[in-house]
Amino acid sequence: MARAILIVIDSVGIGGAPDAAQYFNGDLPDTGANTLGHIAKAVPLRLPHLDALGLGASVQLASGSEVPGLGAVPTGAWGAATEVSRGKDTPSGHWELAGVPVPWDWHHFPDTTPAFPPDLTAQICKAAGTGGILGNCHASGTAIIDREGAAHLRHGWPICYTSADSVLQIAAHEDHFGLDRLYQLCADLAPTLHAMKVGRVIARPFMGEVGAFTRTANRKDYAIPLPGPSICDDVQAAGGKVHAVGKIGDIFSMQGIDTLYKGKDAVLMDHISDLLDTADDGDFIFANLVEFDSDYGHRRDVAGYAAHLAWFDAALGALLARLAKDDLLIVTADHGNDPTWPGTDHTRERVPVLVHGIGDGPLGHLAFSDVAASIADHLSVPYRGAGKSFL
Repeated sequence: MARAILIVIDSVGIGGAPDAAQYFNGDLPDTGANTLGHIAKAVPLRLPHLDALGLGASVQLASGSEVPGLGAVPTGAWGAATEVSRGKDTPSGHWELAGVPVPWDWHHFPDTTPAFPPDLTAQICKAAGTGGILGNCHASGTAIIDREGAAHLRHGWPICYTSADSVLQIAAHEDHFGLDRLYQLCADLAPTLHAMKVGRVIARPFMGEVGAFTRTANRKDYAIPLPGPSICDDVQAAGGKVHAVGKIGDIFSMQGIDTLYKGKDAVLMDHISDLLDTADDGDFIFANLVEFDSDYGHRRDVAGYAAHLAWFDAALGALLARLAKDDLLIVTADHGNDPTWPGTDHTRERVPVLVHGIGDGPLGHLAFSDVAASIADHLSVPYRGAGKSFL
């Protein structure tokens, strides 16, 4: 049974991006950022299953750094992938892993207050039916909800913010503003933002009262359409099904997706495990685990990040034991988010490519899009994207 499983552990970079100096957190270039390497230096790591697939070896290949606690002789195939798209964001990384490098430069809002141009602010107000917006700056999502939440409840104005990513995020209280109203606002604004080459409009609903606000699981992304067919489209065209787990449906605007499974990371790993019982020959399981990034990377929580890596390693071990003989499993990432780095934004890094199902040995330096080409090769799917197979 030839099936392919791709798990993107969001933000687990391994340093060494050759163009890191062109990307910044504030005024500091990303040169030297190394998400996994720096976590391992701060907190002891024990990741036996990832290390056996080649995680420690991939970090050394990418950045020349040995990782404390890692360094087993790999029993899987391993390499380090370098991105060519001009960004260090979620859509760029996932699209390129799916065989579609981004052909344009993303629009980023300046790190000023206000961050949004007056005409866009006016359009948000008109679409929301409000006299103004709150925020209008670069911010951490949890911090700006704490800061502006009380005013949001008083005035009903949406909380609008951005980051170093190409994104407009809108936070609103599910009860006081309304979840459907928030979704409609984001959907109405998305065409304008996409025409500006802003990658995503993200609905960020929250609940609670002043001093105790919490974001809910009802986040929804409105992503710009892909500029070409991805491996998902090619699998569908060949008669296979694509099972999206996590944010994949949002990132790809459901293009090329047959079934969608959402939830927190532990639930998502359960979905992947269940799909091993139901997915057919020729199917593709495409998963994103986002808590590494959203809960630990952006919040610069080194200990939390390390603990989540240990959780995933144990879950991966259970998953590996359930794979069928002809299954191909690839574990990779989409960018970095070094929690030891100043600022709160992503970091431009290479990512690991860890492969089960093709034997052991080094794959060397790869392109992100080589992942998609290899999945197509494994599934015997006619492929229209970039990259070349490493099988």
